[in-house]
Amino acid sequence: MKISIERGTLLKAVSQAQSVVERRNTIPILGNVLIEAEGDEAKFRATDLDIEVVDRAAAQVQRPGATTVSAVTLHEIVRKLPDGALVTLSDDGASGRLEVEAGRSRFSLATLPKEDFPVMASSEYTANFAAPAPVLRRLFDKSKFAISTEETRYYLNGVYMHVAEGEDGPVLRCVATDGHRLARIDAPLPDGAEETPGVIVPRKTGGELRKLLDDDAEIAVSVSETQVRFATPDITLTSKVIDGTFPDYARVIPQGNTRRLEVDAAEFAQAVDRVATVSSERSRAVKLQLDEDRLVLSVNAPDSGAAEEELSVAYGDERLEIGFNAKYLLEIASQVDRENAVFMFNSSGDPTLMREGDDSSAIYVVMPMRV
Repeated sequence: MKISIERGTLLKAVSQAQSVVERRNTIPILGNVLIEAEGDEAKFRATDLDIEVVDRAAAQVQRPGATTVSAVTLHEIVRKLPDGALVTLSDDGASGRLEVEAGRSRFSLATLPKEDFPVMASSEYTANFAAPAPVLRRLFDKSKFAISTEETRYYLNGVYMHVAEGEDGPVLRCVATDGHRLARIDAPLPDGAEETPGVIVPRKTGGELRKLLDDDAEIAVSVSETQVRFATPDITLTSKVIDGTFPDYARVIPQGNTRRLEVDAAEFAQAVDRVATVSSERSRAVKLQLDEDRLVLSVNAPDSGAAEEELSVAYGDERLEIGFNAKYLLEIASQVDRENAVFMFNSSGDPTLMREGDDSSAIYVVMPMRV
């Protein structure tokens, strides 16, 4: 195999590959990227056995072939080469070495046989549809903060993507929860997505997917009971889904909360952040005291001190005191794209609902805590 490829193109391909591979693994080949050169392109394939990414890049192929080399090492080399450099990768198949040349730089890297590289088993996809990258970006960006990190509740370690009934008909919905807070985000149902089975997309897959969604391209999405695949013309990301049953999240979304608070989302987040400065790290508890058109945020930490800040808000219900984890409030407030956040309360012991203005396509639930 011998190819020449522009440094920026190569860096983009190997950076996606090296982020998929696990740095520490007991199977050496899983630390490698499989480079396959044919025609006028090179494919860079990496996997951790749960996720597989294939990146296609334009290249001058002088000698077709394939080999595998350390993804992290190749990425570090290419990253440190000067912009605009033409990089030549050559492997004669017998020496067990990949020669990397750019200008006056020469590297010789150990390779492993391409035959040993595991290829992810393909799946029969039951649904295939296309969705604009900004739509998928919104679904995953606004829900991922609520993903659980508890390994024992593995079925909460991802985003539940499924078809649901929204206010105006079927929607493509993403939900994530860790039991303390919940995010539910809706988007118009793409053509062809009606038969999509509900799948739990793992946290790591969501992170890798985010790199595909930076431009405004159409993303081809394929879903089966065991796999999900996202593809652009250049990159294909295939992942196993979490084998588990996502809980009935609708039961925890409050329907009868009537006490309505409307507040400037940015002002609210900044005020929470300021008063939480003195809170004890363990609880991070912030108390909200609501009176007519007035909100007082306060923290009282016996070890470190106290803080209080008052905000002008729109609130016309009876007096309410309720406490929350400051981190949860900040994460939810940071999701608001519009100017105002609307909180719907019931009592100091019940879950609170938050949405952006009157838009119900993105709603958040947060559990209170005692303060």
